[in-house]
Amino acid sequence: MKKKILVTRLYPEAGISLLEKENFDLTLWEKERPMTPEELLGLAKTHDAVLCTLTDRIDKAFLNECRHLEIISQFAVGYDNIDIAAATDLGIPVGFTPDAMSEATADIAFGLMIAVARNMFFMHKTIIHGQWGYFNPTGHLGIELKQKTLGIFGLGRIGLKMAQRCQNAYDMKILYHNRTRNTKAEKLVDATCVGFDELLAKSDIVSVHCALTPETRHVFDLKAFKKMKPSAVFINTARGPIHHEKDLTQAVKEGLIRGAGLDVTDPEPMAKDNPLLFMENVCVLPHVGSATMEARNQMSILAAMNIIGFYKTGRVSHIVNPGVLGS
Repeated sequence: MKKKILVTRLYPEAGISLLEKENFDLTLWEKERPMTPEELLGLAKTHDAVLCTLTDRIDKAFLNECRHLEIISQFAVGYDNIDIAAATDLGIPVGFTPDAMSEATADIAFGLMIAVARNMFFMHKTIIHGQWGYFNPTGHLGIELKQKTLGIFGLGRIGLKMAQRCQNAYDMKILYHNRTRNTKAEKLVDATCVGFDELLAKSDIVSVHCALTPETRHVFDLKAFKKMKPSAVFINTARGPIHHEKDLTQAVKEGLIRGAGLDVTDPEPMAKDNPLLFMENVCVLPHVGSATMEARNQMSILAAMNIIGFYKTGRVSHIVNPGVLGS
C-alpha cells in the first residue's frame, strides 16, 4: 500500500516532484493560506507522514492525536513549532532542512545591517511622501561600517556566513557568544568567543543567529539593550521572540541603541501600525530570509529526501531527534 503524505503548503516543485516519482500518495494543500489547526489535525489523522513548516503547529496535543505518524519532515531550518520532546517520546523522527537557506539568510542580515546604518527604508519613504527636498549637509546621516566590531549571537552556519561577509567587505573584527565554542569558525574568521555581557558592550553590530529555546526567548530585553553601545545596531534574522519587541521599541526610541534591522518579529505578522515601522533607524522585512529560488528549492528537496530516505533505508539525512531511529 502506498504511503500517504500530507503536504501542508504550496512547496516548490523541486521536492514535490521527487515524492511523486517515488509513487507516494500525496495530499497537496493548494490554498495560499496555512491550514487551521483543525484542518491540519483532521487531515493528518489519515496520513502516514507530514511535510510541514513553521506555520503548522505540531504540539503535544496534536501529536497525541496523531501518534500513528511515521515521520514529520519540516520545510525549515528551525522547528520551534514542533514539540520535539513529545515527538521523540512517541518515536516519531523529525526531519529538517539545515544549511539550505544559510546563504540567503546571511544576505538578508548583511543587507539589513547596511540599510539600518544608512537609514535606507526611512529615506525611501521620504520620496514616497514627497519629502525629498534640498540637499541637507547634516540631515539624516548614517554611519560607515568599515572596521567596526560585529558581535554574533549564535555562531553556526548562518552566523559564520554573516561573519565572512562582514569581514571580507568591511574588515570587521568578529566577536561571538555560543553555548559551545566554534573553533572552526574561530580559525576561518579570526573570531573571539566572549561572554554575553562583553558581546553587548563591545559590539557595534549585534546579529542574532541562534535557535529559539527557553533560554534564548526574550534574551534581548531592555536590560540587554542598556548594555549595548548607544551607537550599536541590533539585527535579528533568527526568530522574533528572541528579542522583546516592546523593550526594543523603547531602546531605539530612547537612544539606548542606534537602530535595528528585523526579518522576524513577535508576533508575526507585525501589525501595520507598529511604532518600529515608523522609526528612522529601523528596517523591518516580513520574514523573507529564505526567500530565494535557490534556497526554497533546496529546502523542498531536502524535506522530500528526508521522507524518501526514511521509507527506503530507515534513515533520515537531516534529523532533529536521531535517537528515535535506533529504537
